[in-house]
Amino acid sequence: MGKISVDLLIREASELVTVKGFSGQPARGDEMGEAGIIPGGSVAVYNGKIVSVGTHEEVMDQIEITTVTEVVDARGMVVMPGFIDAHTHLVYAGSREHELTLKLAGMSYLEILERGGGILNTVAATRAASRSELLNQAQRRVNNMLSMGTTTVEGKSGYGLTTFTELMSLEIMAEINRTHPLDIIPTFMGAHTYPSEYKDRPSEYVNLVCTEMIPAVANQGLARFCDVFCEQGAFNADDSRRILKCAMEHGLEGKIHADELAVSGGSLLAGELRVRSAEHLLEITSQGIESLAAAGVIGVLLPATSFYLAKGRFAPAREMTKQGIPLALGTDCNPGSSPTESMQLVLTLACLYLKLSPAESIVAATINSAHALGVEKLVGSLENGKQADMLVMEIPNHAYLPYHFGGNHVNRVIKRGRTVFRKE
Repeated sequence: MGKISVDLLIREASELVTVKGFSGQPARGDEMGEAGIIPGGSVAVYNGKIVSVGTHEEVMDQIEITTVTEVVDARGMVVMPGFIDAHTHLVYAGSREHELTLKLAGMSYLEILERGGGILNTVAATRAASRSELLNQAQRRVNNMLSMGTTTVEGKSGYGLTTFTELMSLEIMAEINRTHPLDIIPTFMGAHTYPSEYKDRPSEYVNLVCTEMIPAVANQGLARFCDVFCEQGAFNADDSRRILKCAMEHGLEGKIHADELAVSGGSLLAGELRVRSAEHLLEITSQGIESLAAAGVIGVLLPATSFYLAKGRFAPAREMTKQGIPLALGTDCNPGSSPTESMQLVLTLACLYLKLSPAESIVAATINSAHALGVEKLVGSLENGKQADMLVMEIPNHAYLPYHFGGNHVNRVIKRGRTVFRKE
């Protein structure tokens, strides 16, 4: 068999972090510490796909460099898969920095929501914004994400809460997908909270979500997943069950915001319905952990949200890994409880407060997040046949990534074998 002529060779990284071996099933338990690191490793790409991964000598034995091959010298740097942000709220208008003062004065997230602030504040701004304004703001967010190493991101709707604005939010994500190198996996979340006009008739809003919004989203093919905020002050377990069952009947996979602010029954419901992922999980009980573990539900943890809400509590990640729940990570990028686009910051917080090791945090932010979004066969690790979504990081080893926080370690971002961001 002859050698493969390649388009791109990234050579002799200080560490090549492959995260290999978990494309069939997400990493669980001790597996989450297995980042597949190859010292001095190289990776070669042809036509947007990875064709060779290994030591530099192994790769050079398999490939041929031609006059059109781009060669990137990664000596002294780390090469790894692009970050996969498993939970964001991409499309919205405005910001809520004025609520920071309320939080500092001791007002809780739910108290702000009950006074018409919080999510409802952003709903009002989003409804008032034009399509072009929403598009431009979302594009700025994905530009920031890409520059910091995110190559695939989940994007939830949920700041419109009318059929028109929910569909428009998903259409905006589809438009960005057509023109931007970063890939967005869309999630419908009309069940984010009850809009003001339905405050005194919540059952009517649940009917609207189930009879009008979900069929429209499914018929237009605008989302892969449906999420619901199962929480005190939002949707109870019975209404969440109805919404998720309706979504599944229309071909959407389920996700659920569960046990974030209080014990809501969301984790038990996630196990009952065997949804793809349960997210937040700050207040999860031992019964909730058992439910997720038994059903094979992925836990998407969002330490930046816990950090920003300043409750002094974080999801019990170590107990979840002990019980075999695969963990993924996301920024929860949103205007109220996690106004950040940085997965690098999330990894630092995951190590400091979730007590994940640097290797575990990388596995959670790559291949396990890919599983949470159903794209594990395509991205999330550096293995032959996978899409060449990679980062070259100006760090000496993988542990330095969460250790040195507050900046941007990205030297270049490669998407489908092409450099789409490079440090100036």
